[in-house]
Amino acid sequence: MFSTAYGHSFTKISLFSQNDAVAVLVLNYDYQPVHITTWKRAFTLLYLRKAELVEARAGRVLRTVRKEYPWPSIIRLLRYVPAPYKQVPLNRQNIFRRDGFRCVYCGSPHNLTVDHVIPRSQGGTDSWENLVTACGSCNHRKGNRTPEQAGMALRYKPRRPHYLLFWLRGAEEIESSWRPYLMLEPTR
Repeated sequence: MFSTAYGHSFTKISLFSQNDAVAVLVLNYDYQPVHITTWKRAFTLLYLRKAELVEARAGRVLRTVRKEYPWPSIIRLLRYVPAPYKQVPLNRQNIFRRDGFRCVYCGSPHNLTVDHVIPRSQGGTDSWENLVTACGSCNHRKGNRTPEQAGMALRYKPRRPHYLLFWLRGAEEIESSWRPYLMLEPTR
């Protein structure tokens, strides 16, 4: 129980008492995916009528004292919002993230560094296709050589990540209702 300055007492009730980690897919006005947000932000956009509910999460509701609302899974913005930046920035953390925080040569998750597949001394550049995650021992073993020259194999060919799939990389699983909007399966 809480008391006000005027002596009125009340019980604090939190609308947002459920799990904060539940993500919501945000679609632009043209149904293109633009962002993944928290359910709290999604509910706020719905409540303020800046978005509409496309799909609710089955079996879950948001409850207030007077009303129940469907738990959002996918929302659509009611006006078009330009998404000017659709590329993942090239930096150390994003290279580690793209490679799953594992060495591309041996798979180790320890003592990670960034390695140039083609060394700079041989004309290699700082690009998504030439930078990989390597553990310290593999990076040292490879030295100033290409993987072929060092007798080492990459577990996969490095490439620029797609920004939407990069957002989802940390998600434990992609909701099946999101898949058509992320172009991961054909619409029915």
